[in-house]
Amino acid sequence: MSATAQPTSPHVMNTYGRLPIALSHGQGCRVWDTNGRAYLDGLGGIAVNTLGHNHPELVPALQDQLTKLIHSSNYYHVPGQEKLAAKLVELSGMTNAFFCCTGLEANEAALKLARKFGHEKGIERPEIVVYEHAFHGRSIATLSATGNPKIQAGFGPLVEGFIRVPLNDIEALKKATEGNPNVVAVFFETIQGEGGIHPMRWDYLKQVRALCDQKDWLMMIDEVQCGMGRTGKWFAHQWAGIVPDVMPLAKGLGSGVPIGAVVAGPKAANLFQPGNHGTTFGGNPLAMRAGIETIRIMEEHKLLENAATVGAHLKAALEREFSRLPGVKEIRGAGLMLGIELDRPCGVILTQACEAGLLLSVTADSVIRLVPPLILSIAEADEIVAILAPLVKAFLAEAKAA
Repeated sequence: MSATAQPTSPHVMNTYGRLPIALSHGQGCRVWDTNGRAYLDGLGGIAVNTLGHNHPELVPALQDQLTKLIHSSNYYHVPGQEKLAAKLVELSGMTNAFFCCTGLEANEAALKLARKFGHEKGIERPEIVVYEHAFHGRSIATLSATGNPKIQAGFGPLVEGFIRVPLNDIEALKKATEGNPNVVAVFFETIQGEGGIHPMRWDYLKQVRALCDQKDWLMMIDEVQCGMGRTGKWFAHQWAGIVPDVMPLAKGLGSGVPIGAVVAGPKAANLFQPGNHGTTFGGNPLAMRAGIETIRIMEEHKLLENAATVGAHLKAALEREFSRLPGVKEIRGAGLMLGIELDRPCGVILTQACEAGLLLSVTADSVIRLVPPLILSIAEADEIVAILAPLVKAFLAEAKAA
């Protein structure tokens, strides 16, 4: 493997298990390392680089904004916030937006909204339903909402006020909340990302929406990873024909520029008042321009349709290669958010794929995750399969022989 970078640095905290490469630049769905070796980007910066790299329309727009204003502060009106909020409201069918910098911050704001919602109803100790395998971030509150004991270990005591239930089981949700007057919200990802690409069923989403309406709970849908066109609709829950009350966004919204948002409907849109919540960097002019231009380019280049078409082609190709292969448990996901679950830990494939010129990730120990840029072509999808299939087959054959 080409390697000028080291896995760790003496001056950078050792928080990531890095591969021994350093990326230098990119073009479209390809990136190059500092030694000039090319890689096909099947990870998109973990579902962030919506428009790929060095997009010919995004880059000049950001350069233009850099010459005008990068940051001002929220003491003043930021016209880009109004413009981007109006667009997100239009796309979502909701009413208002708050801007921050990351998905963690967006999810933290959602949790605060839920608690404020409860307190305004006279509930002193609000409780929020969350899910097994969920991932909502690494702050103490979002870590508490997350369903992964491994990443929670060493950071207790966790925040109280969460009720955990299994996916896609409406009776389990009803049983876990029965007779509990403190429940204020149900919080989940439409398709779990870090938890292993686990989708919520569309009929289940409709059932949860109906239960939230019946109980006067907030339905809060974390679309940080599965939103912004990744599944072929603007937001993955739209496949179920529902509208949430609170929707955190981030990742693909700015095509690589750090940005987060919380979009809210009527039940939650006016809960925050001046002094209740805020941010220094959130909603800055550069990030707003990135969001505005990302959506414009996605619309003009029909990237939702591309995500659906190329994603379906990629999934079908993966199924042809793997569906009858012993050791492959399931191929899951929608659009360009796909996971291949194996029957054993497969972290080694992360390194092997990188050595073969393909960037991807392994999540939940045994799920190969593909979240490439939404500009991915059919030919590039076929190239992903051509690189990945031999690696998975060899890995499983070696494991069987052992």
